[in-house]
Amino acid sequence: MGRRRKGRAVSGVLLLDKPAGMTSNAALQKVRWLYQAQKAGHTGSLDPLATGLLPLCLGEATKFSRFLLEADKQYLVTARFGLATDTLDTDGETLHLLDSSPLTEKQLVEALPALRGEIEQVPPIYSALKRDGKPLYRYAREGQEVDIEPRPVTIHSLELLEFRPGEQAEADLSVSCSKGTYIRSLVRDLGERLNMPGTVARLRRTETGGFELENALTVEALEQQRDQTGVQSMDAHLLPIDVLVQHLPRIDIDANSSRYFLQGQALIADIPNCDHQPGDPIRVYCEDKGFLGVAEVTDENRIQPKRLVVAS
Repeated sequence: MGRRRKGRAVSGVLLLDKPAGMTSNAALQKVRWLYQAQKAGHTGSLDPLATGLLPLCLGEATKFSRFLLEADKQYLVTARFGLATDTLDTDGETLHLLDSSPLTEKQLVEALPALRGEIEQVPPIYSALKRDGKPLYRYAREGQEVDIEPRPVTIHSLELLEFRPGEQAEADLSVSCSKGTYIRSLVRDLGERLNMPGTVARLRRTETGGFELENALTVEALEQQRDQTGVQSMDAHLLPIDVLVQHLPRIDIDANSSRYFLQGQALIADIPNCDHQPGDPIRVYCEDKGFLGVAEVTDENRIQPKRLVVAS
């Protein structure tokens, strides 16, 4: 018999407003401790410098976190020009410092269109992407040079909100982008088009997968509530597990079929009339039990369970 997990068998999705200076994993562990949760995971990390929306999964929700990893995201970023650092943000070591006074708002606006749409982007060396099973940031810390292949990403929108000229000129930008986009690389590339270094000074994620920052809570607010009304009162902030898969087609099965489904057996089901292919995910519900999990379409009328919700 396996060891019983310590903590509460609590499940759901918490929208956290991550503070600056805290890693995503530190934020995750803090929230897990506050909730006394048995299991927790995040849906894509933010840099320590970054703030904003960080959806966290507790309990059974961790099984479905990958669906949010693939979601589009929106950011507010402050780019500082004339400064180059090893990490591409102001948390890093300064490599170059130039006077960016000649930069004009007109030049900046004219440089933005080339970075919109489908582009190729080289990720930062200080990132968690792996090369031969080793995170890139480890190569960087060891002083090793690594060739990093460019990756395709999509910049849905890139707009200038405000420009502040000067020796260290800054620009506030709004960005809507696909998964896998590095805003630090985007600012670096913008700087290259302006013939000067570009570095992220501030970064705030405002939306991901349909979730919005205005609905997120701070660590301080959670701590205060736990101290005043107890840990269980915080459960009211948890969103249901299936918010992570709302973009998937839905099917409903009866109670008898659900028993077989929850045992991992493939079923013949009434699949919605949508453009699906074998291997496509689909969310499954039962009137009595609610959300059961995610299955894959195997042929025209059959689904195979892949991720199942285990009732506590």
